[in-house]
Amino acid sequence: LVDESHINNLVYLQAIAKESLRLYPPGPLSVPHESMEDCIVGGYNIPKGTRVLFNLWKIQQDPTVWPEPDLFKPERFLTTHKGIDVKGNHFELIPFGAGRRICPEISSTLVLLHLTLANVLHAFEITRPSDEPIDMTASFGTKATPLEVLIAPRLSPDLYY
Repeated sequence: LVDESHINNLVYLQAIAKESLRLYPPGPLSVPHESMEDCIVGGYNIPKGTRVLFNLWKIQQDPTVWPEPDLFKPERFLTTHKGIDVKGNHFELIPFGAGRRICPEISSTLVLLHLTLANVLHAFEITRPSDEPIDMTASFGTKATPLEVLIAPRLSPDLYY
């Protein structure tokens, strides 16, 4: 089985995780922030005391940063966006927030995400029951059409213990 020591070598798996978090952030809006003073951001006047939410999903769908933003392309994290992480250091990809209000469980979440994805892909053969194109139409909080897959173990179950 895959363990935590393998993750750094699984570069494409990390790219898949980043692209998944870019397209489908765990929380599409940031936690509320409050303006400490009058300011202007992007030409908008924001008075002191204004509560502000950032649309993380929209930031991560910006076509000026992400060519073909609606497409699932993990390869972008191996080439043009190679140095971008999800730990709040790059504001074009902040699925867990940034700064003092970043998700406190980001480290354990990333480890669990990578381990779960790696072990599922290692242990199971995942196929589709038909060759029809996948309908990726979104709806509130989920996909409009559920994805149907067939999951079968790759090896005999006794080999995993």
